[in-house]
Amino acid sequence: MKITYYGHSCFGIHTAGVHLLLDPFITYNELAQGRVRADEVPADYILLSHAHQDHMADLVSIAQRTGATVVGSWEVHVWCEKQGLKTHPMNLGGNWQFPFGRVRCVEAVHSSSFPDGTYGGNPMGYVVESEGKAFYYAGDTALSLNMQLIPRRHKLDFAFLPIGDNFTMDVQDAVTCADFIQCADVIGMHYDTFGFIRVDHDRSRQVFAQAGKQLTLMEIGQTLEK
Repeated sequence: MKITYYGHSCFGIHTAGVHLLLDPFITYNELAQGRVRADEVPADYILLSHAHQDHMADLVSIAQRTGATVVGSWEVHVWCEKQGLKTHPMNLGGNWQFPFGRVRCVEAVHSSSFPDGTYGGNPMGYVVESEGKAFYYAGDTALSLNMQLIPRRHKLDFAFLPIGDNFTMDVQDAVTCADFIQCADVIGMHYDTFGFIRVDHDRSRQVFAQAGKQLTLMEIGQTLEK
């Protein structure tokens, strides 16, 4: 798998010949300006964790340009259909076998509303199995005991976890989450974009290292292989 970071909580993953895009928020992210462009991002499937602006601001434009299928909650599906987008509705606990692999929806403890303020459905995380590997994309979430259920079904190779605090888990809770999901290889997200969620990079890595785990904080535009 090739993972490209587009800033905030937005990642592109190239796996099994397919481009997955997670929570597209690029154009309005000041940290991403001059580094990546939403109109150049590839996508065959867009996985949306919830409907907040900082996770879907570029959803419609990218989906219209690429013809990507949007995967999200029932409420996301209904909203996207009204925009003329292709969709695949899912909800908590559900699994589906896509051409690139299997996707399972898991709980995220957060809120969700569309930019116009209407209800955005349940926020969700995803476990994706593809090319013999499995990863967990937590979306925006607080720490939850239900995270301990994930390794009963999946042996994770890596996980995307929020670390920015204020709206989501902080670094210490993310370490506990890594314990719960039995995954020592973590890619951080949802940090630095706004003043509320700025973090100390060195300290964050150190907290993970002291727990015997690895925290990767990618540069915007960087690509790595897993």
